[in-house]
Amino acid sequence: MNNRPQPADFFHDWKQREALAESMIPLVAKLYRERNVSLYMYGRTMVNQSVTDLMKSHAFVRRIEKNELSEFETYPMIETLESMDLGPAHIDVGKLTVLYQERPDGSDRTHFLQEEVGDEIGRSRKPLPVPQDVVLYGFGRIGRLVARLLIEKTGGGDICRLRAVVIRKGSTDHDLKKRAALLLRDSVHGRFQGTIRVLEEENCLVCNGNQIQFIVANSPTEVDYQQYGIGDAIIVDNTGLWRDEAGLSQHLRCPGVAKVILTAPGKGDIPNVVYGINHDEITEDCKIVSAASCTTNAIVPILKAIHQNYRIQQGHLETVHSYTNDQNLIDNYHKGSRRGRGAALNMVLTETGAAKAVAKAVPELAGKLTGNSIRVPTPNVSLAILMLQLEEEVSRDEINEFVRQKALFSPLQQQIGYTTSDEVVSSDFIGNRDACVFDSQNTTASGKSCVLYCWYDNEFGYSCQVVRCIEKMAGVEWAMVPAS
Repeated sequence: MNNRPQPADFFHDWKQREALAESMIPLVAKLYRERNVSLYMYGRTMVNQSVTDLMKSHAFVRRIEKNELSEFETYPMIETLESMDLGPAHIDVGKLTVLYQERPDGSDRTHFLQEEVGDEIGRSRKPLPVPQDVVLYGFGRIGRLVARLLIEKTGGGDICRLRAVVIRKGSTDHDLKKRAALLLRDSVHGRFQGTIRVLEEENCLVCNGNQIQFIVANSPTEVDYQQYGIGDAIIVDNTGLWRDEAGLSQHLRCPGVAKVILTAPGKGDIPNVVYGINHDEITEDCKIVSAASCTTNAIVPILKAIHQNYRIQQGHLETVHSYTNDQNLIDNYHKGSRRGRGAALNMVLTETGAAKAVAKAVPELAGKLTGNSIRVPTPNVSLAILMLQLEEEVSRDEINEFVRQKALFSPLQQQIGYTTSDEVVSSDFIGNRDACVFDSQNTTASGKSCVLYCWYDNEFGYSCQVVRCIEKMAGVEWAMVPAS
């Protein structure tokens, strides 16, 4: 693409671009709210973003693609898209702009976009025949983040609607207010982006207009969802109490339930799905699936990409993982080895099942990986260190460029992020929506050996993967422009 010359007045240039970013917001919002069109900037969402966030996304592209893409180029594309007859789609404005700038001078922008968007996208097309009801069974760390994402992604109300949350009876008379407070304020992820109204008599929360029924139950079989107007629901079990088919099938015996997603590794014959890798296992007839674990979601995309290109002979996974709720805050009895020691005071060496779980998503890696985990005194964001032996010799620059291409221009774009910064630390990845972010500055390679570092928000990034599985299970099919 043609690079802009360096501005003579940086402040004036910033103010002009700031005004354009401000003008983008209502156009992006209208496309999303009225037509279920989500706009992206090289994989980064533009929906519900501030002016500064939009400008930072442009800066990300300039840094990682080494071009001068700016709001001057992208705003006209968004303006033209808003004027078109579009239906449900995910459209990457950044990539389209770069493609357009590679065209000969004078190419008609509208004609270009009509060509790229294609005739199959029209306003009359619906993502689903009827909106999909979703119920959260449990409201802990993952449950509340999945709730935030489902509310954020409500759009025009035509896709997935969070209808209810099932909880156990609290110990106070103001249980619903406490649940609302935990959803509203999060010590790690910040405030909920919107408004929450508490309707105590109805036992409901109204979040950004979404009325969410709170149902008190001690087991799945106690609930009749139909009495709340809920039908053919997808239950997202966040409790981890049941991880096999016999236990999770209890949900299917409830009136109003059609399917179940487990937010933990499944046991037995339950498919363990890493979205982007083996999500095609979620078929119309599939009633129960697992969204695997946060670490499995983080490492499988990278491992599969590397294996397909370089053939992994053997490897070891070490995760430096933030402490979790199953550890003790201070030293106390715990059934697990070492986990009884105070989580905020110690590094705790423990096991991880992620290395073995890889084989469920990438069968050709069965028996080739070992793994361990070190729990560390941080509340969120983890780091996977992959030590791999490959079939052929490889250089650091070659691996980095290979992963960069996968992160930007492949179907794994939402699963593999990429950073070129040598200053990032764990807290910089809080709220990141990728399954993992490849740290290119720390890649090492010698002969047939390499060591790769992958950051992941083990709460929010994983929750994004869960929501992608929910949409797949609901039958949502997005038109992707441009196709990866």
